[in-house]
Amino acid sequence: MPMSEDFALRLDAVLQPAVERFGTPFHIYDEQGIGETCAAFDTAFEGTPYREHFAVKALPNPIPLRLLAERGLGFDCSSLPELALAAKAGAVGHDICFTSNNTSSAELAAALALGALINVDDVTVFDKLVAIGDVPDTLCFRVHPGIAGSLVGESYLGNPDSAKFGVPADQLIGVCARARRHGVRHFGLHMMLGSGFLSGQPFLRSLDLLLEQAARLHESSGITVEFVNLGGGIGIPYRPDEPVFDLAGLGMAIGDKLSSWARRHGLPRPTVLFESGRYVTGPHGVLVTRVLNRMSKGREYVGVDAGMSALMRPGMYAAYHHVTVPGGAGRPHEIVDVVGSLCENNDKFAQQREIPATAEGDLVLIHDTGAHALSMGFNYNGRLRPQELLLRADGSVERIRRAEAESDYFATLDFPPLRLSPSELSVGAA
Repeated sequence: MPMSEDFALRLDAVLQPAVERFGTPFHIYDEQGIGETCAAFDTAFEGTPYREHFAVKALPNPIPLRLLAERGLGFDCSSLPELALAAKAGAVGHDICFTSNNTSSAELAAALALGALINVDDVTVFDKLVAIGDVPDTLCFRVHPGIAGSLVGESYLGNPDSAKFGVPADQLIGVCARARRHGVRHFGLHMMLGSGFLSGQPFLRSLDLLLEQAARLHESSGITVEFVNLGGGIGIPYRPDEPVFDLAGLGMAIGDKLSSWARRHGLPRPTVLFESGRYVTGPHGVLVTRVLNRMSKGREYVGVDAGMSALMRPGMYAAYHHVTVPGGAGRPHEIVDVVGSLCENNDKFAQQREIPATAEGDLVLIHDTGAHALSMGFNYNGRLRPQELLLRADGSVERIRRAEAESDYFATLDFPPLRLSPSELSVGAA
């Protein structure tokens, strides 16, 4: 949806000087707005023990991550570089939640070295921890939702039959019993049913399913689940007519469910963890780009100096991102496709969208790029990813990532020669 009025006012005050100084295209993130969303989490879950582990994949830049750490957020990581980014932002121990799938021993070893809270996605992950010889005393187990997950519909995580994430419920008691024999004393459960939800119902459904498994674990083996991780997936209203997620309502409903469950089972309320990324930073970013060409060929096209290398969600998911034209008020409107320069017809930020008429050189703003934008970029066609800027709360603008250069594109072609001779290959085959 359109950026908030406050963000729009702050951006308008710096837009022209920033364009003149830094050039286009660039993503710019709003420090004040991000901070306000962090505060909203604290308010929504006041009275309910909780921790938000920001999903590093959403905005993998150490400067915004450091701002989030200063506000008390932890980090959700799923790879070696994301672990390194979290550590660079100042996270230690259980500030880091390592939630991966198809996980390697090297990744587990790195997470263990940082003291991260490891989220076991499959029995084979626990087997690897045993093989490493370093099973921590606290583990979280991701639970496959099974057919119960279909009650909230299919998502990008896959339908219940094809979802690759989590330990099936019929394996959970066995692997947790093994974990306790290997010294695990503190247990958590995790479930994530999907992404981009604008209703709290899927999260309450996840909580119900996790609490059901927590009761089963306690009844079967005396294990007490100390925390439940509801994953990420809180959505933002990309379209102007979509509702804003009711975070306060979710916080109240979760608190009520936990209290009721604890009374019914005579067990302590588990702490609630989240791994939100999009909700925390998504609405607080804008891609600023400039019109390169106006083209007419069956449709009217506005060609801009950014493309899928800067934001691939529209091309990959046919996702909607709001588009506005600074200074466009009072101009006649037209219906256009807003496109980049890739040799792919899905390199389009908007299709048949009504916006104010533009000319070469005009600025165009693409909204809600504070999450899953630059981080999903790629270099097909030799197109390079743009710079990132931060609009500080004091009104200053800071470059926090330079644009990629040709030297970056060719960097992996600079390496020491390495070649196996025919004799070495024959030895290996033997």
